[in-house]
Amino acid sequence: MDQPKACMVAADATPRTKPSNYPEPFASRMKGRQKQPLGDPFGLSQFGVNLTTLSPGAVSALHHRHSKQDEWVYVLSGEVTLHVGEESYLMRPGMCAGFHANGMPHHLQNNSTGDATIIEVGSRVSGDAVSYAADDLVAVMGSNGQWVFEHKNGESY
Repeated sequence: MDQPKACMVAADATPRTKPSNYPEPFASRMKGRQKQPLGDPFGLSQFGVNLTTLSPGAVSALHHRHSKQDEWVYVLSGEVTLHVGEESYLMRPGMCAGFHANGMPHHLQNNSTGDATIIEVGSRVSGDAVSYAADDLVAVMGSNGQWVFEHKNGESY
């Protein structure tokens, strides 16, 4: 196994090759989103960190909330609209937001004409589940650490 890195330039992190773990028809809705994992190269396992770039019109995720995971985002450049529950807030560089487990559903959307770059941090908690308020989708963290996606009635995708 390779030794974890000591330091790196965040922008040089290898982007994920698969734009989304969501099944279709949800995966294609993540068009314009690029995630570069920043914690994985260091062997971090307690939390995940992503450098995420959203093209104009792109979203960070489906409108969701985690059962056990806390999340935090920080805007580095550009502008994004934060959707929390039924509310919306414009976020600019230097602004951050946090979402506690079982809190309000949330996601970010780039409604501007230029790219937006954010840092995303989320705890990695076994037994986490994700509910998607506006979609027929739930996700459960499997024992192998991989997400399992189902319809809200429990049928597999």
